[in-house]
Amino acid sequence: MRLFFVKDFLDLVFPRNCELCGKALFDFESNLCVPCKGTLPVTNYHLRPWDNDLKQKVEGLTQVRMVVSFLRFSKSGKSQKLLHAIKYKGKPKVAEELGMIYGTMLKDKLFADVDYIVPVPLHLMKEKRRGYNQSEKFAQGLSANLEIPVRQLLERVKFTDTQTEKTRLERLENVQGVFKVKNAEMVKNSRIILVDDVMTTGATLCSCANELLGAGAKSVDFLTIAAGN
Repeated sequence: MRLFFVKDFLDLVFPRNCELCGKALFDFESNLCVPCKGTLPVTNYHLRPWDNDLKQKVEGLTQVRMVVSFLRFSKSGKSQKLLHAIKYKGKPKVAEELGMIYGTMLKDKLFADVDYIVPVPLHLMKEKRRGYNQSEKFAQGLSANLEIPVRQLLERVKFTDTQTEKTRLERLENVQGVFKVKNAEMVKNSRIILVDDVMTTGATLCSCANELLGAGAKSVDFLTIAAGN
């Protein structure tokens, strides 16, 4: 009885609300209510991971096997609201829950031969300021249901400006020489899912993939929370 009282008190002082609609969450809901989960702008990239417009974006920039993304990004849409919460409102659990949802969708379908899930790293200064790497949190959610371990096999060795306002060419130039493989022995002959929060031009993912492939990775797949133009 006391535990119920404490929980009710905490819910009153620190209400748990859906990150999208703001309504109070039931005990069985984590960060999103069931109706909002059901209306997420889910893509169908996982149905054609070898042949879609995301894969076409990176052709000629790297040798990637599959490219998939969970949500369709749109300005002022649900995906942008969730990404804003994850990156700027200190909501890492939202990224983790999205990873778990997508991991459930993908389980036993595409990645049975993959060895590791590798998040795109943040610069240490940025990660310290934010308190976490949102791509790593998403990766951990994926890992829980795909049963593939998360490994930190890359490091960001240069601080870069935000990619948001840059052209495609500027984005490619901005990430040259930014990433470095941390454990070449673990990378060698491994199949890797490279995870990031958003894919726009794919410049960051391609830069990471080229480092992994250069260190002997057998294959690299791209997987993101959201993707858009």
